Amino acid sequence: MTFNTAPSGLSSRDSLGTETAAANAATADAPLPGINAYVSQEEEKKHDEATVVDEEAASSKENVADNSSFADEAWVKDERNPRNWAPNKKWTATAIVALYTFIPPLASSMMAPGLPAVAVKYGITNSSILSLTLSIFLLSFALGPLIFAPLSEIYGRNLILHSMNVFSIAFSIGCAFSPDTASFIGFRFLLGLSGSAPVAIGAGTISDLFAPHNRASAMAVYSLGPLLGPSIGPIAGGFIAQYSDVKYVFVTIAALCGVASVVGIAFLRETFAPVIQYQIATKEGDTDRMKHLRAVQTAGSTSALGYLGVNVMRPFVYLSRSLICFMLSLYMAVIYGVYYLMFATFPRFFAETYGFKPGPGGLVYLGLGIGLIISVVFGGKMSDVLYQSQTKKNGGVGKPEFRMPAVVPGAIAVPIGLFWYGWSAEAKLHWMMPIVGTGIFGFGFMATFLPLQLYLVDSFKYGASVSASASVFRSLLGFVFPLFGQQMFDAMGVGGGNSLLAGVSIALGIPFPLWLYYKGESLRRGNPLTAESIKN
Repeated sequence: MTFNTAPSGLSSRDSLGTETAAANAATADAPLPGINAYVSQEEEKKHDEATVVDEEAASSKENVADNSSFADEAWVKDERNPRNWAPNKKWTATAIVALYTFIPPLASSMMAPGLPAVAVKYGITNSSILSLTLSIFLLSFALGPLIFAPLSEIYGRNLILHSMNVFSIAFSIGCAFSPDTASFIGFRFLLGLSGSAPVAIGAGTISDLFAPHNRASAMAVYSLGPLLGPSIGPIAGGFIAQYSDVKYVFVTIAALCGVASVVGIAFLRETFAPVIQYQIATKEGDTDRMKHLRAVQTAGSTSALGYLGVNVMRPFVYLSRSLICFMLSLYMAVIYGVYYLMFATFPRFFAETYGFKPGPGGLVYLGLGIGLIISVVFGGKMSDVLYQSQTKKNGGVGKPEFRMPAVVPGAIAVPIGLFWYGWSAEAKLHWMMPIVGTGIFGFGFMATFLPLQLYLVDSFKYGASVSASASVFRSLLGFVFPLFGQQMFDAMGVGGGNSLLAGVSIALGIPFPLWLYYKGESLRRGNPLTAESIKN
């Protein structure tokens, strides 16, 4: 595979459909909706600008094919175009997608306070196996969007959303009534796989409905669902596990999916323009138009499988061929792994140290949630202000490296939060002190991710695809970290273990971003994957 040209079947810029698919894949991480929505919005702005260029260059067959759905003036004015829907219809669709996207992140963390009950139910004595029951969800969460996002560009958002939500009902029931550990882990994996579909497709659906200039409010509403899910999940799950059986955690998830299906199937309509146009052409029997639209949907690939293959492989190409992508993704993945390590180890720690039962134990996750929310509210604004200030000093010319100053506060907050949490817990101070530490970590966690994601988007020709690379990497470490975390804390103590993690975060999170600030442009110029960002 070569990297100074687009993959087979693609022009020098991704088609709107292809890039949206990759952007959807970037939303695989449940706890990061604010970042991914923001990145998707920034990326869509780029491609709307690219669309103008393409329409002006209509003599280029390749460019017209890239954006044929929107280059058709009749379609731009067509009332069936989702961007021309009435506001109440758009907002209804936004609310339904937010509901769909709220449930899988909630399911990822809801059972965390009930881990001791899971251990008793299945006779699990190995801490790694117990953590696997929680983190296996993240493994499928990493893989699913690479499949579902491009499939939604071919077969439509609705088909994937509705069908995978129905599968989530079945897999949740499977988790609830699994007879042994192996089947429970298997159903958790499948639940994560089906649950990754709405997370993968949600941001793309919002971009289908709203133009960039009026998309921010819709993105904010959409992001509330997946942002609140991981924070609310442990609270609800803790009380369910304490006063009932842990199986009712999954019965509750199945019921929520059922409600979402009833509402979604009744009121949500297809939003992806090429699929709507294909359906119209099919009704009219316009076979030439059908063939043309299918080619657009598969980005020129000879088959859906070929299109799927390009989208699945490109994130791994970026990780293996770009130092920038690998190092920044590694740092984000480590922080994400620590985040999920907290989900896996909180129940035992707060039960043994402070005597928390599962119900109140679920409340300890509020520290992380509050830190994340504060960062989402202020982090994006801070990043924009710093970037605009640097751009103004540079004569109005922006560079990806101007994102790096915004990384520093978060990169400092992460180790501070880990030290605070670890050593206040080690000293057995009041239970509020470790929770404050996790809140500081949560703030730093989100505050570093936003500018780093935007740096990746700004630096690569296929910006959303490189975001998907980082997404896959961090989901994999989110799966792995909980498997060894408890053994680390048993050997080193909570203070020592968190100090080790803080040291790793300092080593990865401060030197390389600062180096990129000064040397990033020359590094980008030397790699064909990023050289395009110098030209543009």
